[in-house]
Amino acid sequence: MAVLDESAELGTTVAAATTNEPRLSLRMERVFEGAATVILAVATLGVAWSGYQATRWNGVQAADYVTASGLRIRSTEAETAAGQDRLFDSQVFSQWLNAYSAGNMQLADLYQRRFRPEFLPAFEAWLATDPLHNPSAPPGPLYMPQYVSAKSLLADQLDHQADVAFDAGQQANETSDEYVLNTVFLASACSSPVWPAASGGRRRGSRSSPWLASRSV
Repeated sequence: MAVLDESAELGTTVAAATTNEPRLSLRMERVFEGAATVILAVATLGVAWSGYQATRWNGVQAADYVTASGLRIRSTEAETAAGQDRLFDSQVFSQWLNAYSAGNMQLADLYQRRFRPEFLPAFEAWLATDPLHNPSAPPGPLYMPQYVSAKSLLADQLDHQADVAFDAGQQANETSDEYVLNTVFLASACSSPVWPAASGGRRRGSRSSPWLASRSV
């Protein structure tokens, strides 16, 4: 009788323990599933946001590159125009110098009136150096510091703006690449096999536990 009583008491204790274990496991499983659902939702939102940002920064990059290209073209045009002005100034000055050297002041005055406004300050500064008697004088007005081309300055300014726009495009490209990397990382996390295994593993394991199998028998 004592042996039977001890067996009955042991069976009652084991039954109570096994009855509480599935309830505790099911509760923990539900908590884990809830946390996993929240994490997956946040990761999915992160994928969408990173994809949007990558596309947006690609657009910024393209716009900056287009701006830089346009500025390069305008800079080249301004520099070409400045070169044409320099060539004109050089030719007109050569004709003036020939007429002046020949003593044809009327023709020299005619050429001088053809000087461009930007060329006149350099021409006057060159005359002040007494170039006909001063061997150390500059070769011509084009070599004077007073000779400043507004178109050449504009070309330099546009070229600098093009550099800034291109650098901004490069930065936008790097930012887009970072968002693409984030998208790949988050998408990999969402498709990880850990989530379904973790959410269903304990429940399937609890159904096939030896204790439940012995109970069913």
